[in-house]
Amino acid sequence: MSYYEHLIKNTPAGLLKILEIPEVGPKTVKLLYEKLKIDSIPKLKKAIKDKKIRVLPGMGEKTEENIKKGIEFLSALAGTGSRSKRMLLGAAYPLAMAIIDALKKLPDIERISQAGSLRRMKETIGDIDILVTSTSPKKVMKAFTSLPMVTKINNFGETKSSVIMEGKLQVDLRVVEPDSFGAALQYFTGSKEHNIKLREMASEKGYKINEYGLFRLKDNKKVAGKEEKEIYNTLGLDYMPPELREARGEIEASLNKKLPHLLEQKDIKGDLHMHSDWSDGHDSIEEMARAAMALGYEYIGITDHSRSLKVANGLSISEVKKQLEEIKVLNRRLKGFRILAGCEADILGNGKIDYPDEVLRLYDFVIASIHTGFKQEKEKLTKRIVTAMRNPYVNIIAHPTGRLLAKREPYALDFEAVFKEAMAIPTPEGVARPKGMASPTGTYLELNAFPDRLDLSDIYLRRLKELGLKVTLGTDAHNTIHLKMMLYGVATARRGWLEKKDVLNTLGVEELIKVWGCSSTGERCVRNA
Repeated sequence: MSYYEHLIKNTPAGLLKILEIPEVGPKTVKLLYEKLKIDSIPKLKKAIKDKKIRVLPGMGEKTEENIKKGIEFLSALAGTGSRSKRMLLGAAYPLAMAIIDALKKLPDIERISQAGSLRRMKETIGDIDILVTSTSPKKVMKAFTSLPMVTKINNFGETKSSVIMEGKLQVDLRVVEPDSFGAALQYFTGSKEHNIKLREMASEKGYKINEYGLFRLKDNKKVAGKEEKEIYNTLGLDYMPPELREARGEIEASLNKKLPHLLEQKDIKGDLHMHSDWSDGHDSIEEMARAAMALGYEYIGITDHSRSLKVANGLSISEVKKQLEEIKVLNRRLKGFRILAGCEADILGNGKIDYPDEVLRLYDFVIASIHTGFKQEKEKLTKRIVTAMRNPYVNIIAHPTGRLLAKREPYALDFEAVFKEAMAIPTPEGVARPKGMASPTGTYLELNAFPDRLDLSDIYLRRLKELGLKVTLGTDAHNTIHLKMMLYGVATARRGWLEKKDVLNTLGVEELIKVWGCSSTGERCVRNA
């Protein structure tokens, strides 16, 4: 477009870089350019140092400080390669699976697996490592480097080749000997810290370990290597799932036979966070339901946005009632499946919920979330969430830290205060609640499976498990395809050591209804059966 080309030509390139700073939008960039002639990040830094931003209309000292933090965040990402080189798990995983599926068709490949941080299902991936065993390595390498998504060949060799794929992600393929496949898979899966501990342990037991196998020191005899389990078992360890290999106590747990039986995809009975075309989703409620049925779910929770989030077509109160009627009709039609009527209601600036209680009580369950006011002080943000949790109709706090990977840092929250409030969830009869806890709130924290979020992170999930708290899992799907992103939520749950018992929507629909059938005050019962 000629108009687009004109705009690009007449817009300083530095302005586009400023737009990459978290929370800096076009209006702010325009103001900075027109008032202070700031057209680059270095000029912006100088203006902040000279305290010139705070005097601009609508800015102030707090905004100036937030922009400074945004620049630091952007610099940190650049330093780690997060923005320029790292890819979200949700983009890297399908690419890796496409490569593996393509190579699996070759008759010359015997075994194949992803390795590295991708196999550990980290939230961002630096590059993709793939290992194979093959009778004809050269043919495999030629096929690999000829894949249609390859944009550049960095290196071509008989046992290792490296390419750049679409999206600028590097993919390395290694051919290893069959009797070393397990050792190579363990070595290249990592993490570095896990492997260091494993090597130290091997040395203490009279072994050495590398990508070729496990060798006895006294005679250099290879004693294991074909399978990963052989490596661990020979060292007196139970096999550790790749998601746990971060040197966070997994080796000690393995030694003591205390490894968790991690959550599996098949354990999930329903998806509790999604949007339909009633708000900002793409597909109808029935289409979302039928797609979920095809995935083997027993139920879904439709959670369209509330009225204040106008950018997402939040539902008015009259629309809420119409949507509930549609869900009732669909539940009568869809045999053996249940649509739970929910909403994702905004937590307002004072902690109150976007809808009044008389509307909230119409729903089977309510998700509350923050979409505005991210930069508030820690105390105020924490109070907002805790206040929302104490609403008797709120069941879930969605994407609790508010992060967007490589785009926005988590909120400044007192997470221990939020976790403490969550610990006030009603406990089974005969089980004492910890002393000093608030009255029961019946509110759970969500693990949002959308790859841009994966919120809560594995670190927070591990902490929740330590506290004995359950989480809910939801994809935050906005179309039927998004429902398949549950696998990233399950992977993150596994990284947080979560088991089936730690996730609420591993319950069947009837069990779940017993949990949410009525609010903690006994006022609300399920109304869409």
